[in-house]
Amino acid sequence: METLSKHRTLLIGLAGLGAAVAITWLFMSKRKKMHVRKVGQISQLFLYPVKSCKGIPLQEAECRDYGLKNGELSDRHWLVVKEDKVHVTARQEPRMVLITVTCDKGYLTISAPGMDKLEIPLKLPTRNSIFTCKVHGNEVMGRDCGDEASHWITKFLKSVQMYRLVQFEDRMKRRNPKKEYPTYTENDQVAYPDLSPLLLLSDASLEDLNSKLEHKISIQNFRPNIVVSGCEPFAEDSWKEIQIGEHVRLKQVMPCPRCILTTVDPDTGIINMKEPLETMRSYRLCDTADKEVYKSSPLFGQFVRIQKKGMIKVGDPVYEISH
Repeated sequence: METLSKHRTLLIGLAGLGAAVAITWLFMSKRKKMHVRKVGQISQLFLYPVKSCKGIPLQEAECRDYGLKNGELSDRHWLVVKEDKVHVTARQEPRMVLITVTCDKGYLTISAPGMDKLEIPLKLPTRNSIFTCKVHGNEVMGRDCGDEASHWITKFLKSVQMYRLVQFEDRMKRRNPKKEYPTYTENDQVAYPDLSPLLLLSDASLEDLNSKLEHKISIQNFRPNIVVSGCEPFAEDSWKEIQIGEHVRLKQVMPCPRCILTTVDPDTGIINMKEPLETMRSYRLCDTADKEVYKSSPLFGQFVRIQKKGMIKVGDPVYEISH
């Protein structure tokens, strides 16, 4: 009996060892199939606290599920809405791009040419109303920032109707962009961005476009969060999965379809309705198979989702991951 027991123990031990070897082999074989290649580095980072207002250039930012965060500011967590609570952007009010947003000591400060600065508390009073707003037809919540903010924005934009500023709070339900484009999933959640939590673009793509334009434009015409240098023009179109630095992982969702917002001059707030849109249409339209999805919108930059969170900074290497 003792001999049988020893044999049984030996067999169990060998079986366990075999399983461990098999798991290790499987893990190693998967790692061998994953190829990592450096494709560039981060040259610029931008966070846009108020949708369609001026972006804030950053040296570093925290990459969260819902986008970039720096200190007390999160990307596109404030929104201008009309009286019917439908969102307003620089497509309708081009001068929005002239509104500068800063943050200090618990206050969001907005300023613009010809206007006094206005401070808005980051933690709004609970008595302030919560509205159901609409961004591209989909409902998302927002807490009203008060009458003073409403009058300030309405006055600067010279609107005949009252505009209001609302803030997204972390406990509120996020918007699902799957309702707008089927390339998204039920797990994709955003506050007020158009679609993805992050938009990525390369310096080389902008340079390529500018070589075709009579009047050069800046990266701000395209409002990206992450700008990559050191790659070929439109190389970002092929990056299905990327890693930034040692930790952050991003996954491509879809190219960014461009609209008249790109024709707003970020320095003057004047919209020309033509360039760079017409030039982009001459060579950046989608393949025939995707015409029904993108129609006449040229594609420029890539929407990505966050697979693994962490800190990113200017100068971080960018790697393409292939399997």
